[in-house]
Amino acid sequence: MSEHPTAALDDVVHQRHRLGILTIAAEVKRVEFAYLKSTLNLTAGNLSRHIAVLEEAQLLVVEKGYDGKRPKTWVSVTAAGREALAVEMSALRALVERHGKS
Repeated sequence: MSEHPTAALDDVVHQRHRLGILTIAAEVKRVEFAYLKSTLNLTAGNLSRHIAVLEEAQLLVVEKGYDGKRPKTWVSVTAAGREALAVEMSALRALVERHGKS
């Protein structure tokens, strides 16, 4: 018997906001903190914590700099982050397929 698709879900990635951060970051070269904050409807503190979890897992890279005189923070997905996202999406597709048979 094969493993249930939920076994492939990663607690770090699967959390709703972290999955949102990864999917948005994977769509572009890098994404600005303020865009993530407004798009995901998170407070700065909440977003920072989720980004820190993903960064600690080496799924994201955080870059701080300036746009003119304004400080900015950008987030980029790593190769490991892309792979983790692909595994997560595959597990979700398997779950949808499994439950679409009823």
